[in-house]
Amino acid sequence: MRFVIYGAGAIGGVLGGRLFEYGRDVVLIARGVHFEALRTEGLRVETPVGADLFAVPVVDHPTAVDWREGDVVVLAMKTQDTAAALGALAAAGAADAPVVCAQNGVESERMAARSHERVYGVCVMCPAAHLRPGVVQAYSAPVPGMFDVGRYPVGTDAIAVAVAEAFRAATFHAEAQPDIMRWKYTKLLMNLGNAAEALCGPSARVSEVASLARREGIAALEAAGIAFASDEEFSARRGDHIRPQAIGDGPRPGGSSWQSLERRSGRIEADYLNGEIALLGRLHGVPTPANNLLQRAANEAARLGRAPGATSADDLLAALRS
Repeated sequence: MRFVIYGAGAIGGVLGGRLFEYGRDVVLIARGVHFEALRTEGLRVETPVGADLFAVPVVDHPTAVDWREGDVVVLAMKTQDTAAALGALAAAGAADAPVVCAQNGVESERMAARSHERVYGVCVMCPAAHLRPGVVQAYSAPVPGMFDVGRYPVGTDAIAVAVAEAFRAATFHAEAQPDIMRWKYTKLLMNLGNAAEALCGPSARVSEVASLARREGIAALEAAGIAFASDEEFSARRGDHIRPQAIGDGPRPGGSSWQSLERRSGRIEADYLNGEIALLGRLHGVPTPANNLLQRAANEAARLGRAPGATSADDLLAALRS
């Protein structure tokens, strides 16, 4: 089994680096200056206990991969880039490859299932960052993250079991879960505060607006009849495996949406986090004003190139109440 990691940012870079370190066959797909840095200097993985440099094979497009039997594609880009990635895989003749969605949100699996018969979801818990070309950071040690995997929409099979085994062998906490989407919907609820953190800073994850967004999310999932794991289940599954720690003297950066604003990428994943709840609310008659606001404000901040934390949490709350 060779892992083709499509999207070698924070999650893909950490995952690909550890798999490569522990003897797995890995190819990274990256783009732009990050690709150039990986190609010329290698992948630098920084952790609380040090840094390693890996000469992981890397290409800049799926058409540059020498596709072979047994390849497994791991999608690790943000969901707003999934459709383009799937199109590129089709153009490269990789439509038969199993696709493993190691991404936030719950939409990539559905998109992938339109073109790929074998699709797998991953519930990702991995505090990681990618802010410099060629460099990724994994903030949990000794276990860098949790990557449970299961077949979409339900079940497990030999591939799910083998992928989970490979992740475990590379020091991740991972199990094959037959109800993987139930766990991913719980992770979606956790990610509804991402936009608030990106807009207002880390403390906004526990702000009133973020709490309202979560309550709306629970109401929308229940109205839609979508199952999700309870907080108690999720806490028990996570246990004490994820232990975020400092890397060097610098502060730990924010999560994935915060990093999108910090990199001035021009895009953010709010449409597939808060926007997922907004969609369910419209379909099932559940008001979702907090998620609507966070989605619009995050997209505007990304489009205008605003720095993370540039918005006041009080102003955000006032806008919600106006």
